[in-house]
Formats: sequence, C-alpha cells, structure tokens
Amino acid sequence: MEKLKFAFYWAASCGGCEIAVLDINEKILDVAAKADIVFWPVALDIKYKDVEAMPDKSVDACFFNGAIRNEENERMAKLLRQKSKVMVAFGSCACDGSVIGLGNLWNREKIFERVYLETPSTNNPQDVTPQTRFKVTQGELELPEFYDTVKTLVQTVDVDYFISGCPPPVPRIIEALDNILSGKLPHKGSSFLLNKALCEECPREKKERKITQIKRVYEIEDDFKTCFLDQGVVCMGPATRGGCGAQCLNANIPCTGCGGPAPRVSDQGAAMAGAFASIIANPKLVRQIVDPVGTFYKYSLANSILQRRIMK
Repeated sequence: MEKLKFAFYWAASCGGCEIAVLDINEKILDVAAKADIVFWPVALDIKYKDVEAMPDKSVDACFFNGAIRNEENERMAKLLRQKSKVMVAFGSCACDGSVIGLGNLWNREKIFERVYLETPSTNNPQDVTPQTRFKVTQGELELPEFYDTVKTLVQTVDVDYFISGCPPPVPRIIEALDNILSGKLPHKGSSFLLNKALCEECPREKKERKITQIKRVYEIEDDFKTCFLDQGVVCMGPATRGGCGAQCLNANIPCTGCGGPAPRVSDQGAAMAGAFASIIANPKLVRQIVDPVGTFYKYSLANSILQRRIMK
C-alpha cells in the first residue's frame, strides 16, 4: 500500500509547534509506517523549486504552523494549499494569530522604529532598517516584505481543519493524525480540540463570588482548589475552547487562552470581557487589569472583530 505524504511548515511562530510534533513519542513510529514526510524545512533541506515541482494535491496533509507575518509566509501558504489535499492550521499562531498577532497594535513603520532604532541595546548610527532588496558586491540580496498586518492562515487560504494550542495538546495531535491516517475525518472546518469551554475540564471549584479586587496570580494565597476568577485573578477559561486537559490549571496557573475562542464564540476577547463584567462588583475594577488587550486578546487579536489597531 502506498504511503501517505505529509508536509510541515513553520511560518511566523516560535517553533514550539515543530517540537510538539515530536512530543507524540512512540506514536511517531506508527506515523512513519504509514506516511512519508515530503516537506519539513526544519528537518529536511528542501528548496522552493522542489515544492513547486510537486504535482498539485500530491501532499495528503499539510500541518501549517505560524501566522502570516510577511510575504514569504503568504507565498508558502498559497503554494502548500495548492499542493495539499488537506490543510491543517496547526497551533495558536496559525489558527488565531497568537502573540504574533499583537503586532497588529502597531504597523511596520512603528515596529521597525522600535526594534531597529529605539531599543536601549541597539547601536545603529545610520538608522538602517530592513529593505526588501539591497545590492552588494556579490549581487542583490532579498528579504520578504514585512506586512503591516498579521493574518491567520484561514484569512489567507482555505483551511480544512484546526488544532489550536500553544503548542497543540499531544492527545489532540494524535487524534488528528489517526483521523488522517485512517481517512475518517470530521466535517470540514472542524477543530480537533473539544467542543466545549475549558471551564468544563477545570477541576477547580466555582463559587461564583462577586469579586471586589483584581489581582495577579502572585498576589493571592491560592488554596489550589478555588476557581481563579473567584479569587480575583483573570482566567480565560470561560471564553477558551477546551481539549488541553486543563494542563495550566492543573499546574496552578490560570488559563491565558491559547485554545482560541470557545465553541459558538466569534470574538474571544469580547466574550471574556463580557464574562468578566458579570462577576465584578464594580465596573471600574476593569481599570485594574494590567494590559487589557494583551490579557483578553493574547492569542486572538488577529482573528477578532477588531483584528488590528487603526493607525492614523
């Protein structure tokens, strides 16, 4: 029986999703017995021309991690979509933009100013910033264009399935692989996370208190049993899709939202703000939240109704 063909690509992300592929441990042997990896730049030396030469739809499944931050990310997303039968948005950056998407609070000009001109450790007396083309003695160097706006994978190409998480939970990766290898896939557009909010997985007791003060996790004497929200600590569980096994909560860390919007939630940050408003004693308490955008939209700004800040 002919083996399936898999592709893995790393766009704008930290690389944790690449490691998560290996976290399936001995399951990798089952995958290797049934599928060949034909494209994986982090592990294989493959050029653009090699991918371009592949017949269209010759790749059975592409696991694409990372947001679309620049011209190369977009080019590869479109090329791999053309070559793949199944496109999987793999990880929070591909699904929702993740932390990369917080770059949408600025534009390219402001980001370059900060990174290359203003930081205390920068020594750049000629105020040089990245250019898409630059001539040197040996020829012309090229860099992909850095976009003003970070986009998700589905805002760029057609996506068949989603596995969010930073990185995706190992059981969900295994489930996705098993479904693809067996040919028993759910309906298009499905998430391989669970169809419920994270709170339903959380072992902590919900006491539904009205909170009178917002605290950061190091400011409470946690009893390791009570819901973080009841203790005045922001926890994104009510607005976040479950399926991770509440790993952070089991380690006594509040959820930060990497599972993306909960089922039937179109805007994770707005949903969490609404949930939070229902449990605070005074609306003015919201002002105590340090970095509200980075708290409520840490993983989903690029995939929200807002999507980005308007620069004037």
